[in-house]
This record gives sequence, C-alpha cells and structure tokens, in this order.
Amino acid sequence: MANYKLKINGETFQVDVEDDTPLLWVLRDHLGLVGTKFSCGIAQCGACTVHINGEATFSCTLPVSSIGSSEVTTIEGLSKNGDHPVQKAWEEVDVAQCGYCQAGQIMNAAAFLKKNPKPTMEEIENAMNRNLCRCGTYHKIREAVALAAKMK
Repeated sequence: MANYKLKINGETFQVDVEDDTPLLWVLRDHLGLVGTKFSCGIAQCGACTVHINGEATFSCTLPVSSIGSSEVTTIEGLSKNGDHPVQKAWEEVDVAQCGYCQAGQIMNAAAFLKKNPKPTMEEIENAMNRNLCRCGTYHKIREAVALAAKMK
C-alpha cells in the first residue's frame, strides 16, 4: 500500500491504496465519487471517462500511481449546479435513456468542446465514437454536443 495525495474536483484527497489500483476504484470506493461509472473494465466503452488535466481519460484501467500531481475532474466536479453547457444541452435534447453511459459521454463532450468550440457534425461524431451507449442514443448525443457548442 502507498499513500497518494490526489487533486480531484479542486480538492485534495489522500488515499492509501495499492499502486496498481485503477483511478475509477479510488474515486468510487475510497472517495465516494460514484458519478463515474464502471462498465467494461478494459478501457473500451468510456463509461468511466474523467478529465486528467482537461483531457478525457478512461479511468477504469488507469493506475492511481500514474496520476502524480495531475488535476482530476469527475462528473461531480464539472459544474457545481449541473449547469455546464453540455449538461444543459443533455437535458434540453433529452439524451438519456438508461443513463448509464451519460456521465462518461458528458465528460468526453466537455473536453472535446473545450479544444474545439465550433465543431462540425463529423468532428462531433469522430470525437464521441470512443464512448459507447447501449441504448443507441447516438443521434441525440450528437445533437446535444452541437447544441452545447452553440450555448458557449
């Protein structure tokens, strides 16, 4: 076990975990930040997407020992009141069906729009295709990301 000091959602946390503990389990099991979801466990679906220094990153296979002094942002830290433009667009378009993948989708979209504030639909589709949705709401996801880009 090792003690790690992590910067998450603007706060500093200390956890005593094994070096290879995935960040996802530190967030969920040790810090109670359960908005980030576990799904595939092999970094293939994106349900576990968080931001590491603003970059959308799958957390289910990312060892906590690799975080260092990086800033981690989870869905809980994206906005205090759920009023980030992507979150507002998600509600406006009514994207969610089962909702399981939504936190990861929103985190990926937020990181993408920060880098590319005026994307084309093709750019949106390419950016979002790394996050899977079992309900198949891809058309609504693209629509919401495009709407969020207009809200900024």
